[in-house]
Amino acid sequence: MAEKQAVYVPASTMTLLDHLRELRTRLVKVTVAVVLGLVAGFWLLQSTGFINYAILNFVGEQGVQITEVTEGFTTYISVALTIGIILAMPVMIYQLLAFLTPGLNSAEKRWIYLGLPLVIGFFVGGIAFGWFITAPAAISFLVNFASADSLGLIENKPALRDFLGILTRLLLINGIIFELPMVMFTLAKLKILQPAKVAKYRRFIVLAVVVIAAIVTPTGDPANLALIAVPMYLLFEFGLILGRLA
Repeated sequence: MAEKQAVYVPASTMTLLDHLRELRTRLVKVTVAVVLGLVAGFWLLQSTGFINYAILNFVGEQGVQITEVTEGFTTYISVALTIGIILAMPVMIYQLLAFLTPGLNSAEKRWIYLGLPLVIGFFVGGIAFGWFITAPAAISFLVNFASADSLGLIENKPALRDFLGILTRLLLINGIIFELPMVMFTLAKLKILQPAKVAKYRRFIVLAVVVIAAIVTPTGDPANLALIAVPMYLLFEFGLILGRLA
């Protein structure tokens, strides 16, 4: 009896069940990538002394403290998971694009895949910006705020979990924010976003940027809020330029 040959099913004829099966397959691949990234992140934390370097770089020799028995282990796992997500980001983006592209024509697919390296580059650039600009200013403000007017009576020695939680959150936020230009370019290329119309609502965009920056910034002072809001608005303007080119 002849074996059945696999038949390619065009995206336009795929049923809902076919789409769900494909989504499940891609989610499994993303999960595997994140788990592998978590293992690699945990190994990096143990072998490179990244935690000690981050503490010395952002807090200083006063160091941090652990207040719970399991805090050290769970904090390492949490940071390793964040590193795993960062390392798995190219796989996550590719799987998302691969899930969406069956509904696009060949020209749209080509533009999306050509932009994939730029998407990854912008994400890495956002993490670098957070490491060198946003995180030092925010953490320094938080660590030194209470002790500035305490006449030495208050010792602000942050917990390891809180310190690394704020640091990793800031890095991820900056990485995601730096994706804005490529998102706008892709939407414009797909005829979803019209830059000329969006540009007319700049005053509302400025308000939205400030509100978003206030939500994601761990401090409420204007200086740290500006460190998020100003780059976000500049990225929006850059995204408009890319959208016009699209």
